[in-house]
Amino acid sequence: MGINRKYSRKKSFASVFFGLLITTLHAGTLFSKKPEITIATVLTEEETTASFGPLYVKNDFKHFKEALALKESQGNYKAVNKLGYLGKYQFGRSTLERFEIYNIHAFLKTPELQEKAFLALCSVNKWILRKDIRRNKGKTINGVFITESGILAAAHLGGAGNVKKFLRSHGTIKFKDAFGTSIESYLRLFAAYDTSAIKADRMAKVTSLS
Repeated sequence: MGINRKYSRKKSFASVFFGLLITTLHAGTLFSKKPEITIATVLTEEETTASFGPLYVKNDFKHFKEALALKESQGNYKAVNKLGYLGKYQFGRSTLERFEIYNIHAFLKTPELQEKAFLALCSVNKWILRKDIRRNKGKTINGVFITESGILAAAHLGGAGNVKKFLRSHGTIKFKDAFGTSIESYLRLFAAYDTSAIKADRMAKVTSLS
């Protein structure tokens, strides 16, 4: 009976000692572990547009214009940049005058007017570029897959004339805006939208608000 008690005490002491040893080793591992390091990288414009798909998951005209507005002004109807471009879609004054919009303050305060002006501009650009869309859609230029939506977005950035020059020169005549944004980046970034709902109309107008 005495032998059994001695054996039991020895076994108990060994178990406690072994448990403390394991706990100590585990704690040492936890406290001595070096923290993981995360390196943040900033992508260039070209890397960004090459790496990511459309800014919106859906690809209809509504999402095309919202994605473009996000890029232009972060969707702010009252935005005016340092070069004087105006509103959600960053219109130039001469473009607004083309649609007989002269009151800039009223334009900035009227979202519906801005939406109508954007649709009218898309219609005019689609008409101007109708032959270039037909000839180039589905081609690859400078590694960029050409689509109608990409062409319309590029025309909004740099004007229909500069898009024509780019397409007709097969990408040798390039264009960047005052902030360094290229036609190619817009052709790539906005390539995957369905803009078939836009009617090509040389005489598109902005109807008055009732």
